[in-house]
Amino acid sequence: MPETPNHHRGPGFWLATAAGWALIAWGVRGALLHRIDTRPPQLLRFFVTGLALHDAVFAPAVLLAGVVLGRTVPARWRATVQAALLVAGTAALFSYPLVRGYAHILHNPTSLPRNYTAGLAIVVAAVALAAVIGRLLLRALRVGRFVR
Repeated sequence: MPETPNHHRGPGFWLATAAGWALIAWGVRGALLHRIDTRPPQLLRFFVTGLALHDAVFAPAVLLAGVVLGRTVPARWRATVQAALLVAGTAALFSYPLVRGYAHILHNPTSLPRNYTAGLAIVVAAVALAAVIGRLLLRALRVGRFVR
């Protein structure tokens, strides 16, 4: 049986752990205290479903994409593509509720008044364009075209 290394966890680790658990307890207390607004059974179902989806779908998909990316993208472009995918994926993740229209109110034209799908497409295109331009500028600088 292989030996496990003896990791020393200093006071910073234990302070951060205590602070983290205190924040979790405070959040659970607030969810239970304001149960009319938070609906704890639905909140628990949402949390468990989110964990299951993350572990069963999202994490394996990201790992598979990383393997495919590592095998198909040339080494000199790999970091650029990874950075662009990280930024575009984060933008897509944060804009998902807006794109889906979860806060839309039927007879209120001011709730979600924009086309968020088109906005996300513009952001993703801008990220891709910035990544390509940045990579080409980096290549040009290394070649010495812009160095005086």
